[in-house]
Amino acid sequence: VRAVNGWRGSLRADPLPWLLERGDPAVRHLALRELCDEPEDASDVLRAQESAMRSGPIAATLAAQHPAGFWVKPGAGYSGKYTGTVWSLIFLEQMGADGSDPRIHAGCEYVLAHSITASGGFGVSGSVSERPPPPSMVVHCLNGNLLRSMIAFGRLDDERVRRAIAWEAAAITGEEHDRYYASTTSGPGFECGVNGGEPCGWGAAKAMRGLAAIPPRRRTKKVRAAVESGIAFLLSVDPATAAYPTATKVSSSWFKLGFPSGYVADVLQVGEVLAELGRARDPRLANTVDFVLGKQLKDGRWLNEYPYTGKTWSTSIARANRASG
Repeated sequence: VRAVNGWRGSLRADPLPWLLERGDPAVRHLALRELCDEPEDASDVLRAQESAMRSGPIAATLAAQHPAGFWVKPGAGYSGKYTGTVWSLIFLEQMGADGSDPRIHAGCEYVLAHSITASGGFGVSGSVSERPPPPSMVVHCLNGNLLRSMIAFGRLDDERVRRAIAWEAAAITGEEHDRYYASTTSGPGFECGVNGGEPCGWGAAKAMRGLAAIPPRRRTKKVRAAVESGIAFLLSVDPATAAYPTATKVSSSWFKLGFPSGYVADVLQVGEVLAELGRARDPRLANTVDFVLGKQLKDGRWLNEYPYTGKTWSTSIARANRASG
């Protein structure tokens, strides 16, 4: 384990020993990969991932999959929340599932065959029809979430994924984007009909997570322009305040750190994606770092304040107000 001590020195206590315990292999796998910088093909990482695929929330989610590749019911897979097809794949990616597993392959193929609209983006639809949803149903949050999952599961070179990337970049920059819809994506930038036509911070965070998953050398000029626009938007306010435009008021969900993460984003996720895009040392993130550190408990853990308890396939994901690292 090649953990770097620099970031750990700022904590009230070190959570890494707990995160690396063998009793929860999914957590151990992610900690080795994301916090200890272990290569994905390192023996410890592979063993932890293999164990995670056989137990805990990953195994519970895969056990609920239909042999045809979908979850709950056929169709585009947005419902039920949060057990439908698209959510199951989104959460499996976040939990570090192995994209080479035949069941993950079947799920990805099902979504790519039934959830992509004629415009290229992934559509929000709970219909049981196995026809792709109309272009008017594409939103940044779902498209970004599924891009993240598909790329993590090895689908970057799939032409269908590349079309969804192109939709995302064009919708953000406004370049070569044929049409916006008042019900969903309502203008260039991150304007969204679900957010009253205002630029949506949640949508921007998810869109950036999707584009951030593309290796820098593989990003086209249009994707790079979209990434810069997204960075500028997320840093246009202090992320710790989450004071992004909204038709109502700033949601309290921004300030509840949780896992897994659906369409809702929180302050930590904004900081994570900006760090992933090379802005970790931007002074405008200072309050975000302080906010996250301020929520740490004395034993080094954090509460899972938004855990989707009772809404996912697994009962083993940490419950609200339980320390969960």
